[in-house]
Amino acid sequence: MGAKEGFLSFKRELPESRSPEDRIHDYKEIYKPFDAKKLNQQAARCMDCGIPFCHQGCPLGNIIPEFNDAVYRNEWEEAFHILRSTNNFPEFTGRICPAPCESSCVLGINKDPVAIELIEKNIAERAYELGFVKPNPPKKRTGKSVAIIGSGPAGLAAADQLNQAGHEVTVFEKDNKAGGLLRYGIPDFKLEKWVIDRRVEIMAKEGVIFSTGTDVGFNIKAENILRNYDAVVLATGAQQPRELKIKGSDLKGVHFAMEFLGKQNQVIGGEIKQNPISAKEKHVIVIGGGDTGSDCIGTSNRHGAKSITQLELLPKPPKQRTMLNPWPEWPMTLKTSSSHEEGADRVFSILTKEFIGNEKGEVTGLVLVDLEWKEHNGRMQFVEIPKTERTIPCDLAFIAIGYTGPAQNGLLEAFGVQAMENSLPKSKDYQSTTKKVFLAGDMRRGQSLVVWAISEGREAAVKVDEFLMGSSQLPRKDEGYYEVEEEIIHE
Repeated sequence: MGAKEGFLSFKRELPESRSPEDRIHDYKEIYKPFDAKKLNQQAARCMDCGIPFCHQGCPLGNIIPEFNDAVYRNEWEEAFHILRSTNNFPEFTGRICPAPCESSCVLGINKDPVAIELIEKNIAERAYELGFVKPNPPKKRTGKSVAIIGSGPAGLAAADQLNQAGHEVTVFEKDNKAGGLLRYGIPDFKLEKWVIDRRVEIMAKEGVIFSTGTDVGFNIKAENILRNYDAVVLATGAQQPRELKIKGSDLKGVHFAMEFLGKQNQVIGGEIKQNPISAKEKHVIVIGGGDTGSDCIGTSNRHGAKSITQLELLPKPPKQRTMLNPWPEWPMTLKTSSSHEEGADRVFSILTKEFIGNEKGEVTGLVLVDLEWKEHNGRMQFVEIPKTERTIPCDLAFIAIGYTGPAQNGLLEAFGVQAMENSLPKSKDYQSTTKKVFLAGDMRRGQSLVVWAISEGREAAVKVDEFLMGSSQLPRKDEGYYEVEEEIIHE
């Protein structure tokens, strides 16, 4: 715990952000540095709650009260080692995690929860500043080799763990730089890419081999990977976007969100000169109310969009928890992101019916209708409200309604991995239907959070290590943490 009565003495505080008027002119991180004294006070708010529900809320099982106490005592090296024992990349999660741990914080029953994510980020950054983060290659090698396909958070976590176990690890990435979704999906104003480069450089010095610009299945055949490596981990994410099957969705100017966000990150990273999709002086419509849609808003504002409207099928969430959504459940409340603060109209309970185009095949408008949600046979269903159909201007539309599973590019088939009806690959204990091929991250479990991807990579590494060595000394979550998986027969 922190101070004995810290939660009574100090209120929750978070870093100030640069003003929206200033920050929309660049892609730099929006938050200002946080005062060290105030950070100590935030750590002091962690109380002796008896049962730390924050452990249950964190997919990684971070030992949160202990590192909060270390920060309160200004024992930064101790805090870092506690955090690093469960989380390979606290510098990532401390910036972009939605912090389910905070939603489970016992203090959150009747007060503002402990600022766990803020503390986590500062532990990581202080560790770099003080030299606690340095290459630590394994003392002995096992002679076993592992190929990791995909360098997103799941692939990087699996690579880091398996390398520390002494295996020779090669990470294959189809893009020019490592990072996956972290690099080519999340905008720089949320995660600047030097943060990724810094960690990848450490991993490379520890012995992890990064083969970028290598599209497995094209540049190198799956059979070559299977022949040359003792085990394979597929961690390419859930890259198949969910389609919006309405009339006009094939018009010019209608794009999936990642087509826009990925290219913008390539511009900032110096890989291409300009984004082929420009929002400048356009009426932008973002379909989907999640984080990806929010990222499209922030990026469109930086392009200089004329107007931005975000559409959400579901009703507007309440500002506070309801009786049906008690602590410590994830709060189904209205969330306002930094991108929303920069300017956008948010419309809820809206159904998109049709894109309208001109003779050149370019989108010019979107037909909408208001919805009313009603309970029917125990389920919420919507009905269209009569006489509310209308057309709004639309020069550019981004579809951000989620992902259905792994990209349908033949990769799973090339490795002989069978899939279920929902397109996710079959697995048992992270092992696929091909005995030496393992799965991790969104590719295995479906679209999820970065913190879940890191957890998946760590857990998959344990199973790979056991497969190669008969047993594993790698740390693992408690048994039974993940959902029961379908029984399969290995080929």
